[in-house]
Amino acid sequence: MKIYADNAATTKMSKKAVETMFYHVENTFGNPSSLYEVGQRAKEVLEQAREDVAKVINAEPGEIYFTSGGSEADNQAILTAAELGRQKGKKHIISSAFEHHAVLHTLNKLEKQGFEITLLDVHENGIVSPKELENAIREDTALVTIMFANNEIGTIQPIREIGEICRKHGVLFHTDAVQAVGHVLVDVKADNIDMLSSSAHKFHGPKGVGFLYVKKGIRLQNLIEGGAQEKGKRAGTENLPSIAAAAEALKEAYSKIDENSEKLTKLRNKLIKGLAEIPHSALNGDAEHRLPGNVNFCFEGIEGESLLLLLDDKGICASSGSACTSGDLDPSHVLLAIGRVHDVAHGSLRLSLGEDITDEEVDYIVKSTKEVVDYLRGFSPIWRDLVSGKGKFIL
Repeated sequence: MKIYADNAATTKMSKKAVETMFYHVENTFGNPSSLYEVGQRAKEVLEQAREDVAKVINAEPGEIYFTSGGSEADNQAILTAAELGRQKGKKHIISSAFEHHAVLHTLNKLEKQGFEITLLDVHENGIVSPKELENAIREDTALVTIMFANNEIGTIQPIREIGEICRKHGVLFHTDAVQAVGHVLVDVKADNIDMLSSSAHKFHGPKGVGFLYVKKGIRLQNLIEGGAQEKGKRAGTENLPSIAAAAEALKEAYSKIDENSEKLTKLRNKLIKGLAEIPHSALNGDAEHRLPGNVNFCFEGIEGESLLLLLDDKGICASSGSACTSGDLDPSHVLLAIGRVHDVAHGSLRLSLGEDITDEEVDYIVKSTKEVVDYLRGFSPIWRDLVSGKGKFIL
């Protein structure tokens, strides 16, 4: 049995997206910037994709800019807001402590350039407090950037309320919606969103393509200089086959969003219930306000990497909140942000379910995880100390 449960990392391309991509690889090879017929046919496909994406998130086609993915879109949105703010003497930016590194590293760059960054607490439930956000807004605040849904623990933020606060105070609002688009309803107008980032490989499209929504009237700054593609705001010949496939995948995802959400929520809750039976374990993030397919647990007394490798031996593809960097094991900044201590954060497991998951596969994941956790604890000196009373349980 092989179960892919790491859809937050990437998804398998849908059959329709693959068919669309290869059709245009073979048949729509023209450059959309060319004036002759072959080029203009390519431009028609490009603009149709732009219309399709815009319709899904309730935007205007001219507000959609195609990028290489979510990281590029995050960078362009944040740097745009920073420059517009700088021109007005506003050099304060508000974000949260558990954003994706595409956001946090960009903010670190701006901090070195004299910007002041406020990172809001996300609390134990992994949710930003709108009241705390409003209290953090100042006269010189240029931007609020809060992710729509967290990539590790899956918590969904009160985006509409945050957007209303930003609109009231005249502050630009950007959201990294890479994990949300294609999985929950997104309405940029109703949600008061000024800029939004997305990436196609998170909703069964191809890798290497995404989009940035920019509300009409915002002067988007260039990251890449060159030609006049994307209204002069993103140079480089458009990756037409991937863009067309991304639009097809997004349409398909939203045509089934209610059905998929209902199914995944049910199986997610079943998985949470099963894993919660493991002693000294804890669900990370709010149990209700989270993505339909996201489950993230900490298990005391084990290392996440060993858990992943042994689950892989059992045919289960999952991920951990910890990462190896330069030979040093660092716990997830997301888990630390919600208050998990280092020792507990190391023993984390993220399972992100896809629409094709079955009840039987969820049962197998629960059974296998219980077996692996028991096995790892069996020879863990940390666990022995906890059981013997030399250490103190946290979970």
